[in-house]
Amino acid sequence: METKNNLLPSASCLHTLKMPPPNPRQRLFFRAKQKYVIFGGARGGGKSWAVRWKAVLMCCKYPGSRVLIMRRSYPELLANHINPLKSLLYGFADYNGTEHEFRFPNGSTIKFMYCANDDDLLNIQGHEYDVICIDEATQMTEYQIKTIAACVRGVNAFPKRLYMTCNPGGKGHQYIKRLKERKFRDGEKPEDYVFIQSLVTDNAALMREQPDYIEQLKALPPKMRDAWLYGNWDIYEGQFFEEFTDNPEHYGDKRFTHVIAPFAPPPGWKIYRSFDWGYARPFSCAWWAVDYDGVVYRILELYGCRKDQDGRDIPNEGVKWVDDKIFSEIARMEREHPWLAGKSIQGVADPSIWAGEESGVSRYDAAVKHRVYFEKGNNDRIPGWMQCHYRLSFDKNGYPMMYVFKTCEAFVRTIPLLCYDPHTAEDLDSSQEDHAADEWRYFCMTNPIQPQPEQRKTDIGFDPLNQFTRRRMKK
Repeated sequence: METKNNLLPSASCLHTLKMPPPNPRQRLFFRAKQKYVIFGGARGGGKSWAVRWKAVLMCCKYPGSRVLIMRRSYPELLANHINPLKSLLYGFADYNGTEHEFRFPNGSTIKFMYCANDDDLLNIQGHEYDVICIDEATQMTEYQIKTIAACVRGVNAFPKRLYMTCNPGGKGHQYIKRLKERKFRDGEKPEDYVFIQSLVTDNAALMREQPDYIEQLKALPPKMRDAWLYGNWDIYEGQFFEEFTDNPEHYGDKRFTHVIAPFAPPPGWKIYRSFDWGYARPFSCAWWAVDYDGVVYRILELYGCRKDQDGRDIPNEGVKWVDDKIFSEIARMEREHPWLAGKSIQGVADPSIWAGEESGVSRYDAAVKHRVYFEKGNNDRIPGWMQCHYRLSFDKNGYPMMYVFKTCEAFVRTIPLLCYDPHTAEDLDSSQEDHAADEWRYFCMTNPIQPQPEQRKTDIGFDPLNQFTRRRMKK
């Protein structure tokens, strides 16, 4: 397959581009006409190669078209796209290093930008592109992807497309996984989306040049192997709380889960409250019941997250409630909810709410006005996260030390998405939607426990959900 520049020859266009034959999956990627094309699912599937050639083909076919290629960092752009394209397009298109842009004689351009955090999105505001390619899209958040996608527009007749390549894992994992599974929301037209699975075995060139690559992938730790070799989107390496599951099949046994149906806590169980403040980002408040064995249950939550028109959380966008409104609502719930009314509740909160206490203008002062009291949470992050891990782990009989009522939707939604900080070992990446995790951590540090005995599933001869309910209620 080959393509030629279709305008008059120039000094910068002296030869014909010859594209090697694509593999069957890449061919599907090139031919896809949907507005949102997702390509990937595993390592080594030839995704970056396909992105480069797709950008070149679009520029050649549609004179004057504007193409943007994005990745998380500039070094990744340089290594994976800019340098290979300099070699490929030498004598065919000129590269402007100041603008990070290839310019074709027919007026088409391929520009390169990166998005490491939300602030980088300012660089794309007001821009218009006919085609945007986000390489390794799961390394960006849903908000970042959607903001970038909004720049696919223009008044010309060129196709308007967003191409995304990806592997399981990363900040955008859950969003891409939802699109892959075709679980669309209002405003998302199913006919606009296609997911093309690509595995290393589809990449004939890599298999020919590096036949031992599959064996390298097979030697990886199980989670990484399943994600990178087989394209398993249910588990992925880098997930911070990989123990947490509301899907018992995650552990190969239908009896293993942390998420359970709600029930009224017995009168003798102690009740706690944990709180993490937020305004532009969500605040999170949770109530916990502790049984006679020290097992904790997240029974209620108040999560300050904006909703879409269907009543679903808009990830990491706060409701912007002032302190007085937050604490008055917490006080109302504790007066009126049958599980909380009349209870002695011990509270723990983000230490930052005490800032300004000397002048009497702290957020804690606003809480006290509504008779909502807290102790300062222990903000030692690594020990706190370890307490969370200890609570999630299963003991030798198949019991974790915490359960979550399925009505605590913010916790169930956000905890599985959290990933490790790439710069700080054992810490969580705080740029994510970690508000429920933070107040959970403060609570765990008020009730520290020792690591649980090693899990031995073969010892289990009963249904743990029925058993823990009978055993705990009996006491």
